[in-house]
Amino acid sequence: MYWNEQKECMSRDELESLQKKRLIKTVETAFHNVPHYRRVFQAMGIEPYEMRDEKDLQKLPFCQKQDLRDNYPYDMFAVAMQEVVRIHSSSGTTGKPTVVGYTRKDINTWSELMARSLMSAGIQRQDVIQNAYGYGLFTGGLGIHYGAEKIGASIIPISGGNTNRQLMIMKDYGSTAITCTPSYALYLAESIEENGIHLKDLKLKVGIFGAEPWSENMRKEIEQRLNLKAIDIYGLSEIIGPGVAVECQEQNGLHVMEDHFFMEIIDPDTGEVLPEGEKGELVFTSLTKEALPIIRYRTGDITSILPGSCACGRSFRRIGRIEGRSDDMLIIRGVNVFPSQIEHALLQMGEVEPHYQLVVYRQGQLDMLEVQVEISESILFDEVRSLEELSNKIRSNIESILGISVKIKLVEPKTIPRSEGKAKRVIDRRGQ
Repeated sequence: MYWNEQKECMSRDELESLQKKRLIKTVETAFHNVPHYRRVFQAMGIEPYEMRDEKDLQKLPFCQKQDLRDNYPYDMFAVAMQEVVRIHSSSGTTGKPTVVGYTRKDINTWSELMARSLMSAGIQRQDVIQNAYGYGLFTGGLGIHYGAEKIGASIIPISGGNTNRQLMIMKDYGSTAITCTPSYALYLAESIEENGIHLKDLKLKVGIFGAEPWSENMRKEIEQRLNLKAIDIYGLSEIIGPGVAVECQEQNGLHVMEDHFFMEIIDPDTGEVLPEGEKGELVFTSLTKEALPIIRYRTGDITSILPGSCACGRSFRRIGRIEGRSDDMLIIRGVNVFPSQIEHALLQMGEVEPHYQLVVYRQGQLDMLEVQVEISESILFDEVRSLEELSNKIRSNIESILGISVKIKLVEPKTIPRSEGKAKRVIDRRGQ
Protein backbone atom coordinates (compact mmCIF):
# COMPACT_ATOMS: atom_id res chain seq x y z
CA MET A 1 0.00 0.00 0.00
CA TYR A 2 1.16 3.51 -0.81
CA TRP A 3 0.09 6.91 0.44
CA ASN A 4 1.78 8.75 -2.43
CA GLU A 5 2.68 6.20 -5.09
CA GLN A 6 3.92 8.83 -7.54
CA LYS A 7 6.59 10.03 -5.10
CA GLU A 8 7.39 6.72 -3.44
CA CYS A 9 7.89 4.89 -6.73
CA MET A 10 9.49 7.55 -8.93
CA SER A 11 12.42 6.40 -11.06
CA ARG A 12 15.94 6.61 -9.64
CA ASP A 13 16.92 9.12 -12.35
CA GLU A 14 13.99 11.36 -11.47
CA LEU A 15 14.72 11.02 -7.75
CA GLU A 16 18.42 11.80 -8.08
CA SER A 17 17.67 14.85 -10.22
CA LEU A 18 15.21 16.09 -7.58
CA GLN A 19 17.73 15.46 -4.80
CA LYS A 20 20.42 17.46 -6.60
CA LYS A 21 18.09 20.43 -7.13
CA ARG A 22 16.93 20.42 -3.52
CA LEU A 23 20.44 19.90 -2.17
CA ILE A 24 21.76 23.01 -3.89
CA LYS A 25 18.85 25.09 -2.57
CA THR A 26 19.33 23.77 0.99
CA VAL A 27 23.04 24.65 1.05
CA GLU A 28 22.37 28.14 -0.30
CA THR A 29 19.60 28.71 2.26
CA ALA A 30 21.77 27.52 5.14
CA PHE A 31 24.71 29.70 4.07
CA HIS A 32 22.67 32.88 3.72
CA ASN A 33 20.35 32.44 6.73
CA VAL A 34 22.23 30.47 9.40
CA PRO A 35 25.33 32.18 10.86
CA HIS A 36 26.78 28.86 12.04
CA TYR A 37 26.90 27.42 8.53
CA ARG A 38 28.22 30.65 7.06
CA ARG A 39 31.08 30.67 9.58
CA VAL A 40 32.12 27.05 9.00
CA PHE A 41 31.80 27.32 5.21
CA GLN A 42 33.90 30.49 5.09
CA ALA A 43 36.49 29.03 7.46
CA MET A 44 36.97 26.23 4.92
CA GLY A 45 36.91 28.59 1.92
CA ILE A 46 33.68 27.11 0.55
CA GLU A 47 31.07 29.17 -1.29
CA PRO A 48 27.52 27.88 -1.76
CA TYR A 49 27.57 28.42 -5.53
CA GLU A 50 30.30 25.75 -5.73
CA MET A 51 27.79 23.13 -4.62
CA ARG A 52 26.63 21.17 -7.66
CA ASP A 53 26.06 17.58 -6.52
CA GLU A 54 26.55 15.02 -3.74
CA LYS A 55 30.30 14.78 -4.41
CA ASP A 56 30.63 18.49 -3.59
CA LEU A 57 28.59 17.82 -0.45
CA GLN A 58 31.45 15.68 0.85
CA LYS A 59 33.64 18.79 0.97
CA LEU A 60 31.38 20.28 3.64
CA PRO A 61 31.98 19.71 7.36
CA PHE A 62 29.72 17.52 9.46
CA CYS A 63 27.11 18.94 11.80
CA GLN A 64 26.87 17.36 15.24
CA LYS A 65 24.58 17.53 18.24
CA GLN A 66 27.06 19.83 19.99
CA ASP A 67 26.66 22.40 17.20
CA LEU A 68 22.95 22.66 18.02
CA ARG A 69 23.76 22.98 21.72
CA ASP A 70 26.37 25.66 21.04
CA ASN A 71 23.72 27.64 19.14
CA TYR A 72 21.00 27.06 21.74
CA PRO A 73 18.14 27.77 21.52
CA TYR A 74 17.31 29.32 18.13
CA ASP A 75 20.53 30.32 16.36
CA MET A 76 20.42 27.33 13.97
CA PHE A 77 17.02 28.44 12.65
CA ALA A 78 16.92 29.74 9.07
CA VAL A 79 13.66 31.67 9.43
CA ALA A 80 12.34 34.40 11.71
CA MET A 81 10.58 33.21 14.86
CA GLN A 82 7.23 34.44 13.61
CA GLU A 83 7.50 31.75 10.91
CA VAL A 84 8.07 28.97 13.47
CA VAL A 85 4.79 27.31 14.43
CA ARG A 86 6.16 24.41 16.49
CA ILE A 87 9.16 23.85 18.77
CA HIS A 88 10.38 20.45 19.98
CA SER A 89 13.53 19.55 21.87
CA SER A 90 15.50 16.64 23.26
CA SER A 91 15.48 15.83 26.97
CA GLY A 92 18.81 17.53 27.57
CA THR A 93 19.83 14.98 30.21
CA THR A 94 23.50 15.28 29.24
CA GLY A 95 23.59 19.05 28.81
CA LYS A 96 21.58 21.70 27.00
CA PRO A 97 18.76 20.18 24.93
CA THR A 98 18.84 20.32 21.16
CA VAL A 99 16.02 22.59 19.98
CA VAL A 100 14.24 22.03 16.68
CA GLY A 101 11.70 24.26 14.96
CA TYR A 102 9.06 23.77 12.27
CA THR A 103 7.36 26.13 9.87
CA ARG A 104 3.83 25.43 8.68
CA LYS A 105 5.30 23.81 5.56
CA ASP A 106 7.64 21.66 7.71
CA ILE A 107 4.66 20.35 9.68
CA ASN A 108 2.85 19.51 6.44
CA THR A 109 5.97 17.72 5.15
CA TRP A 110 6.28 15.75 8.39
CA SER A 111 2.60 14.76 8.22
CA GLU A 112 3.13 13.58 4.65
CA LEU A 113 6.11 11.44 5.65
CA MET A 114 4.21 9.91 8.54
CA ALA A 115 1.21 9.18 6.31
CA ARG A 116 3.57 7.32 3.99
CA SER A 117 5.07 5.48 6.96
CA LEU A 118 1.73 4.33 8.35
CA MET A 119 0.50 3.11 4.99
CA SER A 120 3.83 1.37 4.40
CA ALA A 121 3.25 -0.52 7.65
CA GLY A 122 -0.18 -1.64 6.44
CA ILE A 123 -2.29 0.87 8.38
CA GLN A 124 -5.36 2.25 6.59
CA ARG A 125 -8.18 4.69 7.17
CA GLN A 126 -10.37 2.14 8.95
CA ASP A 127 -7.72 1.38 11.60
CA VAL A 128 -7.73 2.45 15.25
CA ILE A 129 -4.21 3.47 16.31
CA GLN A 130 -3.25 3.41 19.98
CA ASN A 131 -0.38 5.89 20.12
CA ALA A 132 1.72 5.09 23.18
CA TYR A 133 4.66 7.29 22.19
CA GLY A 134 5.14 10.25 24.48
CA TYR A 135 3.43 13.51 23.62
CA GLY A 136 5.13 16.80 24.43
CA LEU A 137 8.63 17.99 23.54
CA PHE A 138 9.52 14.48 22.30
CA THR A 139 8.63 14.25 18.60
CA GLY A 140 7.33 10.67 18.63
CA GLY A 141 3.75 11.18 19.81
CA LEU A 142 2.77 14.15 17.67
CA GLY A 143 4.59 12.77 14.62
CA ILE A 144 2.47 9.61 14.63
CA HIS A 145 -0.62 11.67 15.49
CA TYR A 146 -0.45 14.01 12.51
CA GLY A 147 0.26 11.17 10.09
CA ALA A 148 -2.74 9.21 11.37
CA GLU A 149 -5.05 12.17 10.97
CA LYS A 150 -3.73 12.78 7.45
CA ILE A 151 -4.69 9.29 6.27
CA GLY A 152 -7.99 9.54 8.16
CA ALA A 153 -7.35 6.74 10.68
CA SER A 154 -8.75 6.93 14.22
CA ILE A 155 -5.99 7.94 16.62
CA ILE A 156 -6.05 7.39 20.39
CA PRO A 157 -3.57 9.90 21.91
CA ILE A 158 -2.95 7.89 25.05
CA SER A 159 0.79 8.70 25.24
CA GLY A 160 3.18 6.56 27.30
CA GLY A 161 2.75 4.91 30.68
CA ASN A 162 -0.27 3.87 32.78
CA THR A 163 -0.10 0.32 31.51
CA ASN A 164 -3.34 -0.91 33.05
CA ARG A 165 -5.21 1.87 31.27
CA GLN A 166 -3.38 1.00 28.05
CA LEU A 167 -4.67 -2.57 28.29
CA MET A 168 -8.23 -1.50 29.07
CA ILE A 169 -8.34 0.87 26.10
CA MET A 170 -6.62 -1.62 23.81
CA LYS A 171 -9.38 -4.14 24.54
CA ASP A 172 -12.42 -1.87 24.89
CA TYR A 173 -11.65 0.53 22.04
CA GLY A 174 -10.66 -2.21 19.62
CA SER A 175 -7.18 -0.90 18.83
CA THR A 176 -5.89 -2.46 15.62
CA ALA A 177 -2.45 -0.82 15.73
CA ILE A 178 -0.06 0.04 18.55
CA THR A 179 2.84 2.50 18.35
CA CYS A 180 5.53 2.62 21.05
CA THR A 181 9.12 1.62 21.77
CA PRO A 182 9.88 -2.10 21.29
CA SER A 183 10.87 -2.48 24.95
CA TYR A 184 7.49 -1.09 26.02
CA ALA A 185 5.76 -3.42 23.56
CA LEU A 186 7.34 -6.36 25.41
CA TYR A 187 6.21 -4.89 28.71
CA LEU A 188 2.65 -4.61 27.35
CA ALA A 189 2.84 -8.25 26.24
CA GLU A 190 3.99 -9.31 29.69
CA SER A 191 1.17 -7.30 31.30
CA ILE A 192 -1.42 -8.81 28.96
CA GLU A 193 -0.32 -12.28 30.04
CA GLU A 194 -0.30 -11.36 33.75
CA ASN A 195 -3.82 -9.93 33.52
CA GLY A 196 -5.18 -13.03 31.84
CA ILE A 197 -6.19 -11.19 28.68
CA HIS A 198 -6.53 -13.51 25.69
CA LEU A 199 -5.05 -12.34 22.41
CA LYS A 200 -8.25 -13.44 20.65
CA ASP A 201 -10.04 -10.69 22.61
CA LEU A 202 -7.74 -8.05 21.07
CA LYS A 203 -7.87 -6.72 17.51
CA LEU A 204 -4.20 -5.80 17.15
CA LYS A 205 -2.78 -6.53 13.71
CA VAL A 206 0.25 -4.26 13.40
CA GLY A 207 2.72 -2.42 15.63
CA ILE A 208 5.12 0.36 14.67
CA PHE A 209 8.12 0.36 16.96
CA GLY A 210 11.17 2.61 17.11
CA ALA A 211 13.14 5.19 19.14
CA GLU A 212 15.66 2.55 20.28
CA PRO A 213 17.71 -0.21 18.60
CA TRP A 214 16.08 -3.65 18.63
CA SER A 215 17.05 -6.99 17.18
CA GLU A 216 15.36 -9.32 14.71
CA ASN A 217 14.86 -11.81 17.53
CA MET A 218 13.04 -9.16 19.57
CA ARG A 219 10.77 -8.63 16.58
CA LYS A 220 9.90 -12.33 16.58
CA GLU A 221 9.25 -12.23 20.33
CA ILE A 222 6.92 -9.21 20.01
CA GLU A 223 5.06 -10.68 17.04
CA GLN A 224 4.49 -13.97 18.81
CA ARG A 225 3.39 -12.50 22.14
CA LEU A 226 1.16 -9.74 20.70
CA ASN A 227 -0.03 -11.59 17.58
CA LEU A 228 0.74 -8.74 15.21
CA LYS A 229 3.17 -7.67 12.51
CA ALA A 230 6.03 -5.61 13.99
CA ILE A 231 7.30 -2.79 11.77
CA ASP A 232 10.50 -0.84 12.40
CA ILE A 233 10.45 2.96 12.08
CA TYR A 234 13.34 5.41 12.27
CA GLY A 235 13.76 9.11 12.84
CA LEU A 236 15.28 11.69 15.12
CA SER A 237 14.24 15.17 16.13
CA GLU A 238 17.19 16.93 14.52
CA ILE A 239 16.24 15.54 11.11
CA ILE A 240 12.44 15.93 11.46
CA GLY A 241 11.22 13.27 13.93
CA PRO A 242 9.80 9.80 13.17
CA GLY A 243 9.17 9.14 9.49
CA VAL A 244 12.69 9.56 8.13
CA ALA A 245 12.72 5.85 7.28
CA VAL A 246 10.34 2.95 7.76
CA GLU A 247 9.92 -0.70 6.85
CA CYS A 248 7.27 -1.81 4.42
CA GLN A 249 5.28 -5.02 4.69
CA GLU A 250 8.27 -6.93 3.31
CA GLN A 251 10.15 -6.22 6.60
CA ASN A 252 13.41 -6.21 4.69
CA GLY A 253 15.11 -2.93 5.55
CA LEU A 254 13.84 0.60 6.19
CA HIS A 255 13.04 2.78 3.17
CA VAL A 256 14.59 6.24 3.58
CA MET A 257 12.36 9.09 2.34
CA GLU A 258 15.02 10.12 -0.16
CA ASP A 259 13.03 12.90 -1.78
CA HIS A 260 13.35 14.76 1.54
CA PHE A 261 16.65 13.47 2.97
CA PHE A 262 20.05 12.71 1.45
CA MET A 263 21.90 9.96 3.30
CA GLU A 264 25.53 8.93 3.59
CA ILE A 265 27.27 6.16 5.52
CA ILE A 266 30.64 7.17 6.94
CA ASP A 267 33.46 5.58 8.87
CA PRO A 268 32.77 6.97 12.38
CA ASP A 269 36.50 7.31 13.08
CA THR A 270 37.75 8.89 9.85
CA GLY A 271 34.62 10.52 8.42
CA GLU A 272 35.28 8.82 5.07
CA VAL A 273 32.15 8.07 3.03
CA LEU A 274 31.69 4.31 2.70
CA PRO A 275 30.29 2.43 -0.30
CA GLU A 276 26.90 0.75 -0.38
CA GLY A 277 26.78 -2.35 1.81
CA GLU A 278 29.50 -1.31 4.26
CA LYS A 279 28.52 -0.71 7.86
CA GLY A 280 29.11 2.70 9.41
CA GLU A 281 27.52 5.82 10.88
CA LEU A 282 24.40 7.24 9.25
CA VAL A 283 24.61 10.90 8.13
CA PHE A 284 21.68 12.99 6.85
CA THR A 285 21.26 16.22 4.94
CA SER A 286 17.73 17.62 4.83
CA LEU A 287 16.44 18.62 1.40
CA THR A 288 13.16 20.43 2.11
CA LYS A 289 13.20 21.72 5.69
CA GLU A 290 12.62 25.45 6.13
CA ALA A 291 13.05 26.26 9.82
CA LEU A 292 16.02 24.01 10.57
CA PRO A 293 17.95 22.94 7.48
CA ILE A 294 20.53 20.38 8.54
CA ILE A 295 23.68 19.59 6.57
CA ARG A 296 25.65 16.35 7.01
CA TYR A 297 24.26 15.64 10.46
CA ARG A 298 26.01 12.78 12.23
CA THR A 299 23.25 10.69 13.78
CA GLY A 300 25.56 8.38 15.73
CA ASP A 301 23.45 5.43 14.48
CA ILE A 302 25.23 2.42 13.00
CA THR A 303 23.78 0.74 9.89
CA SER A 304 24.43 0.13 6.18
CA ILE A 305 22.69 0.82 2.88
CA LEU A 306 21.16 -2.40 1.59
CA PRO A 307 21.82 -3.42 -2.02
CA GLY A 308 19.12 -4.08 -4.57
CA SER A 309 15.48 -3.09 -4.84
CA CYS A 310 12.50 -4.03 -2.70
CA ALA A 311 9.61 -6.23 -3.80
CA CYS A 312 7.16 -3.54 -2.61
CA GLY A 313 7.98 -1.36 -5.64
CA ARG A 314 9.29 1.68 -3.76
CA SER A 315 12.35 3.20 -5.35
CA PHE A 316 13.75 4.64 -2.12
CA ARG A 317 16.89 2.85 -0.96
CA ARG A 318 16.81 0.89 2.28
CA ILE A 319 19.00 0.81 5.34
CA GLY A 320 19.46 -2.17 7.64
CA ARG A 321 17.99 -2.04 11.11
CA ILE A 322 19.94 0.23 13.45
CA GLU A 323 22.47 -1.93 15.31
CA GLY A 324 23.22 0.66 17.95
CA ARG A 325 24.60 4.12 18.45
CA SER A 326 28.28 4.90 18.12
CA ASP A 327 28.09 6.61 21.52
CA ASP A 328 26.29 3.58 23.02
CA MET A 329 28.91 1.20 21.71
CA LEU A 330 31.00 -0.39 24.43
CA ILE A 331 34.65 -1.17 23.87
CA ILE A 332 35.53 -4.15 26.05
CA ARG A 333 39.17 -5.21 25.87
CA GLY A 334 39.43 -3.83 22.34
CA VAL A 335 36.20 -5.39 21.06
CA ASN A 336 33.22 -3.29 19.93
CA VAL A 337 30.05 -4.43 21.71
CA PHE A 338 26.49 -3.25 21.03
CA PRO A 339 23.61 -4.12 23.39
CA SER A 340 21.63 -5.38 20.38
CA GLN A 341 24.20 -8.17 19.91
CA ILE A 342 23.55 -9.39 23.47
CA GLU A 343 19.82 -9.11 22.90
CA HIS A 344 20.04 -11.21 19.74
CA ALA A 345 21.93 -13.96 21.58
CA LEU A 346 19.53 -14.02 24.55
CA LEU A 347 16.38 -14.15 22.48
CA GLN A 348 17.61 -17.27 20.70
CA MET A 349 17.02 -19.06 23.99
CA GLY A 350 13.70 -20.02 25.49
CA GLU A 351 14.77 -20.26 29.12
CA VAL A 352 15.24 -16.52 29.69
CA GLU A 353 13.04 -13.46 29.44
CA PRO A 354 13.82 -10.63 26.96
CA HIS A 355 14.85 -8.34 29.82
CA TYR A 356 18.52 -7.73 30.52
CA GLN A 357 21.10 -5.18 31.62
CA LEU A 358 24.79 -4.87 30.87
CA VAL A 359 27.07 -3.84 33.73
CA VAL A 360 30.56 -2.70 32.76
CA TYR A 361 33.20 -2.51 35.49
CA ARG A 362 36.96 -2.60 35.87
CA GLN A 363 38.90 -5.43 37.48
CA GLY A 364 42.46 -4.28 37.91
CA GLN A 365 43.39 -2.86 34.51
CA LEU A 366 40.83 -4.90 32.57
CA ASP A 367 37.32 -3.88 31.53
CA MET A 368 34.79 -6.57 32.41
CA LEU A 369 31.22 -7.14 31.19
CA GLU A 370 28.49 -8.65 33.33
CA VAL A 371 25.24 -9.60 31.63
CA GLN A 372 22.30 -9.67 34.02
CA VAL A 373 19.47 -11.81 32.64
CA GLU A 374 16.01 -12.62 33.95
CA ILE A 375 15.20 -16.31 33.94
CA SER A 376 11.80 -17.58 32.89
CA GLU A 377 9.20 -18.19 35.59
CA SER A 378 8.97 -21.78 34.37
CA ILE A 379 12.43 -22.46 35.85
CA LEU A 380 12.76 -23.01 39.57
CA PHE A 381 15.30 -20.54 40.92
CA ASP A 382 16.66 -22.94 43.53
CA GLU A 383 17.63 -25.65 41.05
CA VAL A 384 21.35 -24.93 41.27
CA ARG A 385 22.49 -27.45 38.69
CA SER A 386 20.01 -26.39 36.02
CA LEU A 387 20.82 -22.71 36.65
CA GLU A 388 24.52 -23.39 36.29
CA GLU A 389 23.89 -25.20 33.02
CA LEU A 390 21.73 -22.31 31.80
CA SER A 391 24.36 -19.76 32.77
CA ASN A 392 27.03 -21.68 30.88
CA LYS A 393 24.77 -21.97 27.85
CA ILE A 394 24.11 -18.21 27.81
CA ARG A 395 27.79 -17.45 28.28
CA SER A 396 28.78 -19.72 25.43
CA ASN A 397 26.15 -18.21 23.13
CA ILE A 398 27.21 -14.61 23.85
CA GLU A 399 30.93 -15.32 23.69
CA SER A 400 30.54 -16.98 20.29
CA ILE A 401 29.05 -13.72 18.98
CA LEU A 402 31.31 -11.22 20.76
CA GLY A 403 34.58 -13.15 20.87
CA ILE A 404 35.30 -12.08 24.47
CA SER A 405 34.54 -13.65 27.84
CA VAL A 406 31.61 -12.29 29.85
CA LYS A 407 30.16 -12.89 33.30
CA ILE A 408 26.54 -14.07 33.47
CA LYS A 409 24.32 -13.20 36.42
CA LEU A 410 20.88 -14.82 36.45
CA VAL A 411 18.26 -12.81 38.32
CA GLU A 412 14.71 -13.59 39.37
CA PRO A 413 11.77 -12.80 37.10
CA LYS A 414 10.61 -9.14 37.02
CA THR A 415 13.70 -7.77 38.77
CA ILE A 416 15.15 -5.92 35.75
CA PRO A 417 13.49 -2.45 35.63
CA ARG A 418 10.77 -2.15 32.98
CA SER A 419 10.62 0.88 30.70
CA GLU A 420 7.64 2.83 29.41
CA GLY A 421 9.97 4.59 26.98
CA LYS A 422 13.53 3.89 25.95
CA ALA A 423 15.04 1.02 27.92
CA LYS A 424 18.25 1.64 29.89
CA ARG A 425 20.43 -1.28 28.92
CA VAL A 426 23.92 -0.26 30.08
CA ILE A 427 25.28 0.57 33.53
CA ASP A 428 28.87 1.76 33.28
CA ARG A 429 30.71 1.56 36.60
CA ARG A 430 34.24 1.98 35.26
CA GLY A 431 34.51 5.49 36.65
CA GLN A 432 33.35 4.52 40.15
